[in-house]
Amino acid sequence: QFGARGVTLQIPAWTGPQAICERILARRIRRPGDNPMSFNELGLSAELLRAVKEQGYEEPTPIQRQAIPHILDGHDILAGAQTGTGKTAGFTLPMLQLLENPPSGPRRVRALILTPTRELAAQVNESVHTYGKYRPVRAMEIYGGVSPRPQITKIKRGVDVVIATPGRLLDHVRQGNIDLSFVEMFVLDEADRMLDMGFIRDIKQIIKHLPEKRQNLLFSATFSKEIRELANKLLDHPAEIQVAARNATVDRVEQLVYPVDKGRKRELLSEMIGRGNWQQVLVFTRTKHGANRLAKQLNQDGITTDAIHGGKGQGARTKALRDFKAGKTRVLVATDIAARGLDIQRLPHVVNYELPHVPEDYVHRIGRTARAGQDGTAVSLVCIDEQKLLKDIEKLLKRAIKKEYVPGYEVDKRIKAEPVQKGKSRRPGGPGPAGRKKAGKASGARRPGKNARNNNQRKRFSKSARSSVS
Repeated sequence: QFGARGVTLQIPAWTGPQAICERILARRIRRPGDNPMSFNELGLSAELLRAVKEQGYEEPTPIQRQAIPHILDGHDILAGAQTGTGKTAGFTLPMLQLLENPPSGPRRVRALILTPTRELAAQVNESVHTYGKYRPVRAMEIYGGVSPRPQITKIKRGVDVVIATPGRLLDHVRQGNIDLSFVEMFVLDEADRMLDMGFIRDIKQIIKHLPEKRQNLLFSATFSKEIRELANKLLDHPAEIQVAARNATVDRVEQLVYPVDKGRKRELLSEMIGRGNWQQVLVFTRTKHGANRLAKQLNQDGITTDAIHGGKGQGARTKALRDFKAGKTRVLVATDIAARGLDIQRLPHVVNYELPHVPEDYVHRIGRTARAGQDGTAVSLVCIDEQKLLKDIEKLLKRAIKKEYVPGYEVDKRIKAEPVQKGKSRRPGGPGPAGRKKAGKASGARRPGKNARNNNQRKRFSKSARSSVS
């Protein structure tokens, strides 16, 4: 205990004397009327503060103010944070500080961060390198859709932090390429999306390879019953952080619904982009085929457009995102799986060309805009078939979304609603009716023998359908 206030800090044994003093000073009690908290008051090292300042940040976001001290104190975390709230820096900054004194001997994986998509893994990896540029920490990303050989080479050279998608990481674990028995910090980022994509089995398998004594951090934009169950099993007396109401949307996002017939959505979207002079638009569809079709149609309308989805290779996805950020592409059409983790600064417009089947996905989609305190607009083009989906979203948000009508695009009341068809399993090769089965095999086909199964397992890197998604 320190001082008359009796503040108790749980400080890991490897923390240096200077860092201990910084942490004690950072935990002073704030009073009403105090100036806004700065990063200097969070107990971060001088190297990390220098890196933060170089990025132009002066004040921490709410999730950073709450999470960083708890993580530095060694607590498990259950955090509810929307996308665009700064949660990535909320766990990378304290993680980098806690890894400041590497143990003697070869480098071993000391921190593991699981993400649902390749794009989010790349974003987190970039954050680790950005904030850790003055720290002796080596990080790498692991995901499918690319050759595993360069990943194996990096692992053998030694790495402190691994940011990975569950499928490819589990492949490496089973092949004996990576040792997770020295992990000190385990992070589940966007846990709700990982559960939606059917990664729960892989997550449980990965946890079996981690040491029992470790710090666990779970971040989720939404809290479902399944997330609570996972948290109860994974976390040990966690500090619970909620920076916004459960399943709430970002306040700075202006949400609008435009009723329109299904057959005229593309025409209306093209007119809105042109008439409004929208220069950077992220458009969501439900399927990869729909994304490709819409991208082709918009290009025919003279609007430079590209598509990003799980059916594209990593190189194509990276190029599409890079061109969109650079302004070479005006519109990026994406599916929910591919778009999770896209971090595009000052993205002004998000369009729901088709409403999602899962209401929570609406929250994730529109969270791509109005990031880091910016303003943004989320537009939904809703046909008669999607009225139930809209009601489910409004029920989740606990409020109605403002409707506007565009002259010339009035809804034809003679058209009757038809059921919105749900696609197949969101994660090919994942758990569920289609999970783990080889395409083209009858349900009653005899399972291959043990040797055949082992041979198939050795070929998973090149044939795994799961890796192509994760």
